[in-house]
Amino acid sequence: QVQLVESGGGLVQAGGSLRLSCAASGSIVSIKAMGWYRQAPGKQRELVAGISSGGSPSYADSVKGRFTISRGNATNTVYLQLNSLKPEDTAGYYCYGVSAQIWWGQGTQVTVSS
Repeated sequence: QVQLVESGGGLVQAGGSLRLSCAASGSIVSIKAMGWYRQAPGKQRELVAGISSGGSPSYADSVKGRFTISRGNATNTVYLQLNSLKPEDTAGYYCYGVSAQIWWGQGTQVTVSS
């Protein structure tokens, strides 16, 4: 079992920044890749960024150059730095971790006002 807990969401003006955190607990030695999805009301879930166990990041085209994913020194944490935020970034952001299956956090809301 793996538990993922996100934090760091909130309300920010366009152009602002937020930093999301995701802490894993439980069978963390089994976690390989981690990352973030987001979902806005009425829209499909979108893969925002992922990072491999070796630290290689990948990003959706919509966030390249604005968001940065990283893993903490302890491999059970992952961060998402959100810069130059736009109203269209408004969504629930969900952390995931991959072991023998995919684990999900409960989500944290990011709201960007124009």
